[in-house]
Amino acid sequence: MWQLSRMSRHFKIDYKDSGVDIDQADRLIDQIIPRAQRTKRPGVLHGIGSFGALFALRDVHKSYKDPILVSGCDGVGTKLKIAFMAHSHRTIGIDLVAMSVNDILCHGAEPLFFLDYFATSQLSLPVASDVIEGICVGCELAGCSLVGGETAELPGFYSAQEYDLAGFALGVVERAQMLPCTSLMKEGDVILGLASNGLHSNGYSLARKLIFETLQLKLEDELPMQMGLVKDELLKPTRIYVKAMLKILEQMPVLGIAHITGGGLIENLPRILPKHLSVALNPVSWPIPKIFTILQSAGHLSSFDMFRTFNMGIGLACVVSREQVSKVRSALEQQGEEVFVIGSLVNTAINSAVSLCYLT
Repeated sequence: MWQLSRMSRHFKIDYKDSGVDIDQADRLIDQIIPRAQRTKRPGVLHGIGSFGALFALRDVHKSYKDPILVSGCDGVGTKLKIAFMAHSHRTIGIDLVAMSVNDILCHGAEPLFFLDYFATSQLSLPVASDVIEGICVGCELAGCSLVGGETAELPGFYSAQEYDLAGFALGVVERAQMLPCTSLMKEGDVILGLASNGLHSNGYSLARKLIFETLQLKLEDELPMQMGLVKDELLKPTRIYVKAMLKILEQMPVLGIAHITGGGLIENLPRILPKHLSVALNPVSWPIPKIFTILQSAGHLSSFDMFRTFNMGIGLACVVSREQVSKVRSALEQQGEEVFVIGSLVNTAINSAVSLCYLT
């Protein structure tokens, strides 16, 4: 005990010495608050800085009769590795928001607010600031508010210069307008596909292996087929479909929406269908972005593997009745979306081998 006391007079070890810089975290919060103010929307009573964010639901839409809250949580996977390699962090926050708000949109829900979790070994203010700026941009694109989150310094837990992200979104929808409307779906209904801008945030473990190991390309190299730099293609942020799709839902009937993420079209479309229906896709009915052609050729992958791993150029899909196809497609195009008729619903008894029909 005497030896410990004597040592303590000569050595002072505080939290910063252990790898956690509270002052740095406070400076980050000072930067976040004015940026979060840009995303503020009706309903937000108290956001960043409190122990919890406060939101008044009745301030959103006072005519709700039976509002249902819809929540979602997601990350951006190993796309983060590309951000680390490229030392580019300004778009990854858009991906984070997109993954959750596009998911809750599939229930017809309007995103209300968003929270993030940012964890790193040692906080870098410029890196964290860039990530948060991207999150704020994503929230603006989705029409929701950044109301809070958590910045965690975990020394020794993550590799140096790396971080992890998770995002949490909450939205609302009137019970009578919840999607999918499986009871109204029938054989012959049409699948409309909204274009992606590339990989979005899925399939990156395979994409990284094929690009960096099989093709032996570097971030600053040009992709084949005159596609530009590797880093530019791989860091394109996930498209956010919320504002365009919500306008459509206000005007005309949509029976179901699927966010095409991990599992691709093959696994995500069946999630919104009744058991007696499946999907017959026509893979030649839309232009597949060149990045997928490059990856398929590099890995000698089958069409089935590609459609089960990547979005293949379709970021969001919706089910509409045949009578509504022209109206919905035209309205989405007026919102700036690129829209394709990519398939239709068929009876599962006819197509029992797989849930999505036959890719050639």
